[in-house]
Amino acid sequence: MSSTATTNSGPTPSKKLKTGDEVDNGEVKTTNNNNNAANRLDSSGGADSLEDESRDYDPETQKTLEEIDATQNEIDSLNEKASEEILKVEQKYNKLRKPFFEKRNELIAKIPNFWVTAFVNHPQISAILDEDEEECLHFLSKLEVEEFEDIKSGYRIKFYFDENPYFENDLLEKEFHLGAGGDPASKSTQIKWREGSDLSKRLQDQQNAYNKNESDSKTSRKRQLEFPRTFFTWFTDHGDASA
Repeated sequence: MSSTATTNSGPTPSKKLKTGDEVDNGEVKTTNNNNNAANRLDSSGGADSLEDESRDYDPETQKTLEEIDATQNEIDSLNEKASEEILKVEQKYNKLRKPFFEKRNELIAKIPNFWVTAFVNHPQISAILDEDEEECLHFLSKLEVEEFEDIKSGYRIKFYFDENPYFENDLLEKEFHLGAGGDPASKSTQIKWREGSDLSKRLQDQQNAYNKNESDSKTSRKRQLEFPRTFFTWFTDHGDASA
């Protein structure tokens, strides 16, 4: 299932929130059902166990806290079921939207330089475009955002290019997903740059040359310059998938 984005790159798979941080329909939830009501309500003892906290409560209060905990577990169970139902609805409507996305692709293809114009006018994307990359993106003919089947675990951005003097690929993909530990991760197509046209390497070479000159200078304080991220360094960088 796929959808075409205009100037929005889509959401990044989010990390698990800490206990007590998740809010759903105006109701604060915990992400660990084993945390009891005493842990959530007591402000003086922090995350001490119910066994320790129970010493501070009379039997009636303790019973009430246990009932609150049981009720919260029921709410959490319903929230999980609601998420499953919402996922089914999203999957259904993604299929219904697909032909309209395809029609929109066909219409966009009739507009010269649509995607590079959209990128240049996007406040976040334009901030990381350099002049050479802007020239390269004149060959970008189509962009799609394809969500995974279960939607929640990730998505991939697909960049379709016409024949160009920069690289051999006609399709570049960058995928965002949840890694083994539940943290955001990413991977991307290896770009087959034509000789002398590696835009991502060019920026790194400039940074290395600057830093070498600073190191060789006797009067230099040996400052290390970090050049700003560009579009293609973003595409090939997988150090921070949430960025």
